[in-house]
Amino acid sequence: MTGIDHVQGGADAPVTLLEYGDYECPYCGEAYVIIKQLQSELGPSLRFVFRNLPLSSVHPHAPHAAEVAEAVGVRGRFWQIHDLLYENQADLEDSALVGYAERVGVNRTEVLRDARSEAVRERIQNDVTGAIQSGANGTPTFFVNGVRYDGSWQLGPLREELSRR
Repeated sequence: MTGIDHVQGGADAPVTLLEYGDYECPYCGEAYVIIKQLQSELGPSLRFVFRNLPLSSVHPHAPHAAEVAEAVGVRGRFWQIHDLLYENQADLEDSALVGYAERVGVNRTEVLRDARSEAVRERIQNDVTGAIQSGANGTPTFFVNGVRYDGSWQLGPLREELSRR
């Protein structure tokens, strides 16, 4: 993992779950709820990492959602916007994205400027490149302690996998 990953949980957690996700992907939306449940159950034993993999060919709003998330993340509010985006997947139009940024305390001018910045685009491209290099070609794609997990990401099987680590 790079030093710029979005991480919840301590570096000393025995289990790291990494997700390559797309904010418009309905399966990622389902996985979001499951990950929240696992975080609640496992507490400090679980470290969660999120990386962007916007699949623009099937999810036209995903690239802008990722750009807004990263623009807000520059201001230390990534997880707040991440959660809002998944909780509001039905409305990822550009005006709604700016509204979500404002709800977490980032003003319109800043988010619009930064969402199109080279730094934000590079950040997302680095995530996409990492996904491709690791064999992730769909969303959600998970890695557990650095090993790709191809099993079911439903609550029971994923919980069982994380418990074995």
